[in-house]
Amino acid sequence: MRLLLGCFCSAMFGSALTIWMISPPGRTVVAYEQIVPPSPVERISPPISRVFNEDGHTPDEAVTVAVYEAVNRSVVNITAKAIKNERSLFAGSSEGSGSGAFIDLDGHILTNHHVVGGAKEIAVTLYNGKTYDATPVGSDPLNDLAVIRVDVGTDEIFPVMLGDSRSLKVGMNVFALGNPFGLERTLTTGIISSLNRSLQIHGNWKIKSIIQIDAAINPGSSGGPLLDSHGRLIGINTAIATTSGQSSGVGFAIPVSLISRVVPQLLKHGRVIRPESGIDKVYQTEKGLLIAELRPNGPAEKAGLRGPKIVKSRLGRLAFAREDRAAADLIIGLDDQKIANAEDFLSYIEGKRPGDQILVTVIRDGRKSQVRMTLGSTDAADTVE
Repeated sequence: MRLLLGCFCSAMFGSALTIWMISPPGRTVVAYEQIVPPSPVERISPPISRVFNEDGHTPDEAVTVAVYEAVNRSVVNITAKAIKNERSLFAGSSEGSGSGAFIDLDGHILTNHHVVGGAKEIAVTLYNGKTYDATPVGSDPLNDLAVIRVDVGTDEIFPVMLGDSRSLKVGMNVFALGNPFGLERTLTTGIISSLNRSLQIHGNWKIKSIIQIDAAINPGSSGGPLLDSHGRLIGINTAIATTSGQSSGVGFAIPVSLISRVVPQLLKHGRVIRPESGIDKVYQTEKGLLIAELRPNGPAEKAGLRGPKIVKSRLGRLAFAREDRAAADLIIGLDDQKIANAEDFLSYIEGKRPGDQILVTVIRDGRKSQVRMTLGSTDAADTVE
C-alpha cells in the first residue's frame, strides 16, 4: 500500500472548495465539493468600517452631533414670572418657562411673545448654568415674537447663525433645540412635514408661511431654534397640535424670513410699525397672486384694486350668490419687482412705511395695468378684533 492513502489535496474555485481524496492504486478517485462561506469582510459591501468616521459615527450621526455641538450653547432657558389678579384679594403669581437663542453679541435673545409677554420678572439660564435677570426689548404679539436682553460678557454669548427659509423643501432634516419640561438644551430631530401652513396665534390674526415639522416639541420648547443640517436658524418653534398637551408629532415653527422682517423693528422701536395694504386674502397661482378679499375702505380698495365679484341670482323664491374670481385683479409685481408668492408680497410691503406709495402691477381683464397705492398703517389692537 502506498503512502498516499488518506492524503488530501484541494483547489479553490470561487467560493467552492474541491477536495480530492486519493485512493490506493486501482481504486476510484472520489471528489467532494464543499461551499465555503464568504469572510465577514466579503459579506459587507462596502465594508461596515468604511461607513463610520474616525469618531465611530455614521454620516447622519455626525451631522446631528455637529449641529448640537455648534448651537447648544446658543440656547437659553427662560423663566418668566407674571403677577395675576393684581386687584384681587387672592392675587398670586404664575411662572412659566420656555426657550430662546442669542442672536448677537449684545446679549439679545429671540423667543416667543407668549413666553415672556406680560411677565414682571424674566430670568435666563445660560449653557454654563449661570442665571441672569433679563429685560424686555420689544414684542410683536401678532407674530408671537419677542426679544429680551441680558447684560453678560461676550465670552458667554454664542449667537446662532441665521439661515434662509425660502429654500426649504418638504422632507429636509431639521433639528429642534429647547428646554422641554425644563430639561435644558434638549435636541430632537425630524423632517419638514409641510410648508406654508397658516397658524392662528393671536385673536383673529393668522401667521402665514408657517413650517410644519414632526420633531418632538413639548411645553418648554417654545421659543427654541429650529435648525437645518448646517446648524443655521430656519425658524422658532412655537406651537404643537395636540389633544393631550404633549407632542404628537405635529409641530409648528415661525420661519426665519418673518423673523428677519420683525426683529430689526423690535430692536429699533420695541414694536412693529406695520404698513397696511388693505388686501386681506389672496389666492396663490402659477401666474401671480389673485386678490381674494379686500378690506372695506382700505388702501387697496381706495386705490381701485379689484377683488372677486359677487354675482347674485334668483330661482323662484330662492336667492343664490356666487363668487366670480375672474373679475379679481391678479398681482404680478410691486414697483416693477416680480412677485411670485405671498411671502414675496408680505416681505416687500413690510419693508415699507405707512404713507409710502407703491406701484402695483396687475393683470385685469387679460391686460397688464398699474395701480398706484398709498400704504396705510395697521394698529395691532384693531387687527385682532
